[in-house]
Amino acid sequence: MSNKLRARRSTQRVTMNDVAKLADVSASTVSLYLRKPDEVSVQLGKRIQGAIDTLGYVPNLMAGALAAARTRVIGVVVPSMVNAIFASTVNTMQRTLGAKGYQLLLGHSDYAEAEEEAAVRTFLSWSPSAMVLTGLTHSRETRRMLSNSDVPVIEMWELGSNPLDTLVGFSHHDVGYTQARHLIEAGCRRIAFIGTRLSVDERAKQRCSGSEKAIHDLLGKHHTRVIDCGPGRMAETASLAFAELIASHPDTDGIVFANDMLALGALGEAQRQGIRIPDDIAMIGFGDMDFSNCTLPPLSTIRPPREEIGEAVAQSVLRRIQGLPQERQIDIGFELLQRESSLRVK
Repeated sequence: MSNKLRARRSTQRVTMNDVAKLADVSASTVSLYLRKPDEVSVQLGKRIQGAIDTLGYVPNLMAGALAAARTRVIGVVVPSMVNAIFASTVNTMQRTLGAKGYQLLLGHSDYAEAEEEAAVRTFLSWSPSAMVLTGLTHSRETRRMLSNSDVPVIEMWELGSNPLDTLVGFSHHDVGYTQARHLIEAGCRRIAFIGTRLSVDERAKQRCSGSEKAIHDLLGKHHTRVIDCGPGRMAETASLAFAELIASHPDTDGIVFANDMLALGALGEAQRQGIRIPDDIAMIGFGDMDFSNCTLPPLSTIRPPREEIGEAVAQSVLRRIQGLPQERQIDIGFELLQRESSLRVK
């Protein structure tokens, strides 16, 4: 690098022309690489990226937005940053969209419509190429902002009516129905549902409703024992909820959990009380978390299509940006994983 270029770096922002000069290409080629890297040859791409790395060049996205009316960012709002389920989806989206020159702006709603609304308002101010939201439940203002913008919107992790634009996910009601039906087929007759924050987690509420429907259809019972753990550390609150359930309803022989973490807490409490799983009580979770196959006994669960949703969302985003035809609803489905926590010897 020349002394002149070193001096420039110390006094002002590195420009695209600096990158072009160091890579020995035109500024338009650098611009094309930044916008559509797959349209530049591998050899030129390596030279340009090498110059970018050497100079520490950071593209001025707002300048690009003024010219193209869009930044190359995708706004994404998820309910939880720590939930591995959503992390897998976001990682897949980033991998696919990053290969096309896009970056994700990530927001966290904590299942609160007001928090999602604030994130959407902020992201829209950056002229994103698309917005990705989790679920179908949004505040009136969020729906108004998105409806009045011309930004493509993808809602994920749910199916239902009245999507804003494109919807990618699966039926949580069907998940709950499948969970309860599996326990009934295993011989359970007195089934409970243990969830957390059911008043705000719409998808968990739908799984609870699906379980209740299966119990009504297959057992003829009109009421299901539903326990809402509320906020707190899931494993700990589930352990307490399980103990209270067994104390008040000792005839319980099956439990559907809103997620695997709740089931993990209940499994620990069952071991402390000497309750045999699945002989005394059969259990099934949701999520297929990394630990689910390593519990004692291994936990039956529903595997949601985490990576598949991320890939389908990314492809939908790219198609909408390019103005290509796109299905309004994409059902990814889910998988029942039958393990020892619910498999009784008949």
